[in-house]
Amino acid sequence: MSNRQLIRPNLGDIRQEPAGTPRRKAAPPDATSAEAYYYVKQMEAATPIVVVLNDGERLEGIIEWYDRMCIKLKREDAPDLVIMKHAVRYIHKHEDFEDKDPLPEADDPAVGKSRKSTRKT
Repeated sequence: MSNRQLIRPNLGDIRQEPAGTPRRKAAPPDATSAEAYYYVKQMEAATPIVVVLNDGERLEGIIEWYDRMCIKLKREDAPDLVIMKHAVRYIHKHEDFEDKDPLPEADDPAVGKSRKSTRKT
């Protein structure tokens, strides 16, 4: 057997927090009610919303209801959709980006040339 020693740290070197101030745990996002407040506000006002999915697809409509896992998007000229929240990249009001030309997606042939392909290297 080899000569091994157990190295014990000096307890004086270890910084201990005072007993009176326990560390607060961060609240989970669904417990802050910020998301619920936003959805309720948009539903009550029937605000036109654009939902951008992780693959770049844009869906337009009005939020009809929501829960912890999904959002129901009511659309005028298309069937209503239930969208899983984990598939959503971001949500914004339709009027916020009405005048701006969104960046086309490189994988979407319906959009046309992407700006990536027109860039000179």
